[in-house]
Amino acid sequence: MPKARIVVVEDEAAIRRGVSDALRLSGYEVAEAPDGVAGLREAGAAGVDLVLLDIMLPKKDGLEVLSELRRTNPTRPVILLTARGSEDDRVRGLKMGADDYVVKPFSAKELIARVEAILRRTMKPVAEVCLVSVGSGTIDLGRREVRWPDGGRADLSETEAALLKYLVSNRERAVSREELLSRVWGIGTAGLETRAVDMHVARLRAKLKAPLGGDDQQEAIVTVRAHGYMAGPALASLSS
Repeated sequence: MPKARIVVVEDEAAIRRGVSDALRLSGYEVAEAPDGVAGLREAGAAGVDLVLLDIMLPKKDGLEVLSELRRTNPTRPVILLTARGSEDDRVRGLKMGADDYVVKPFSAKELIARVEAILRRTMKPVAEVCLVSVGSGTIDLGRREVRWPDGGRADLSETEAALLKYLVSNRERAVSREELLSRVWGIGTAGLETRAVDMHVARLRAKLKAPLGGDDQQEAIVTVRAHGYMAGPALASLSS
């Protein structure tokens, strides 16, 4: 399972570094932002599991960021970082959809406990898919191979198998290229070329076509315009 990805939006550099270091030491992947504009961009990116959001920020304050984030990512967990005397802002933030708040100054131990509690509630474990049907064929993700009734077979690379497993495990929605880079490749997406995802999908599609043609012509991986990819009608989980 990939590590949870947390975005820390905090303008005070010392606090931001301290929070980020504590999270990384606890095993989390961390992205940082020093103001509301950068924070909204990072918080709205694909693959983010939790946002730690200071209320008092330059360029765009934390409650504005929260409001805009709720329009685009209504279920993304947010913990507010607030000053001791800002009770009204805390109440407003909770009413706007924040999941929790931590009052400054706070200890790393308290913050990590709050983070863990939120992630336990919001991160659903992905079902462990082992076998997937593709038309009349069978994909064995453990063995990383595709088998056909006529005895034909095709080997899958480790990345191809992981990509296919992620799409099948999230088959109810389109998955963006950026999320696939984060969740399957385990890398951030800033400045990266997403063509790598397209190339892997093209190779997978070729391997998942029945070698003799026939009736197995439904799409295994569907391109969703402006969104990414999703498991197609040809794929169905057989075991987990």
